[in-house]
Amino acid sequence: MSPHHPLDAALHLEPLSEGRWRGHTHEAYANMVGPFGGATAASTLAAVLAHPARQGEPISLTVNFAGPVAPGPFEIETTAVRTNRSTQHWTVLVRQGAEVVVTATAVLATRRQTWSAAEARCPPAPPAENTPRMPALDRVRWTQAYDMRFVEGPLQFDAPPASDQDSTSLAWLRDEPPRALDFCALAGLGDAFFPRVFVKRARWVPIGTVSFTAHFHADAAMLAAVGTRHLLGHARALQYRNGFFDQSAELWSPGGELLAVTHQMVYFKE
Repeated sequence: MSPHHPLDAALHLEPLSEGRWRGHTHEAYANMVGPFGGATAASTLAAVLAHPARQGEPISLTVNFAGPVAPGPFEIETTAVRTNRSTQHWTVLVRQGAEVVVTATAVLATRRQTWSAAEARCPPAPPAENTPRMPALDRVRWTQAYDMRFVEGPLQFDAPPASDQDSTSLAWLRDEPPRALDFCALAGLGDAFFPRVFVKRARWVPIGTVSFTAHFHADAAMLAAVGTRHLLGHARALQYRNGFFDQSAELWSPGGELLAVTHQMVYFKE
């Protein structure tokens, strides 16, 4: 970790007592309202991974945004609720003042060599270096913290959407400036896709993520092999209904290995 990289600065946690940490939102991950959710998710995971009782590597993280996270300081409480032979289960609370703004659960596991198989297939895409980078968006500061190169499904607000507009996006993604991939960075990248309703409707819509889950297929060795290279991300939504929509994404290594999948439920307002 480098204290000079904005992600590492955002993930810096000051220990207060066992299982309690103080952090602070970082301006590099500012969103239209409050901080970028991926940075908040990464902070909850960082607190678990920093706990001296931690055993294993992350296989699942769920973050529920109970209320708006305000720019400024926050406190994280982590509790290991059960440790089994292969898995360890954690609960996490994020507080600002007297309010709980985020609840989370994390599952760590001790992976063992077993039979393995992959049914999902990595989507075909031109190399990242041959794909133009999307300019950062002035109104969304956190987009400056990621190098995004869209193969399909970019944001296009300059024309009305087609009646059959699809919300699928395929894009190369990495931290900016480049940073070696780890589990916290992977959690943040899993939330770096724009809300699918922006792509579907081709316009800004008030939104807020209610729940975000990342399932990690990668281990530390797979992440180390990626280094600072781009990941290929594939995102889509299944349904928009009565003020909420779902959003799913896959994150693939440059060599075509599935590193993580994410799922979200997102509030939107007309």
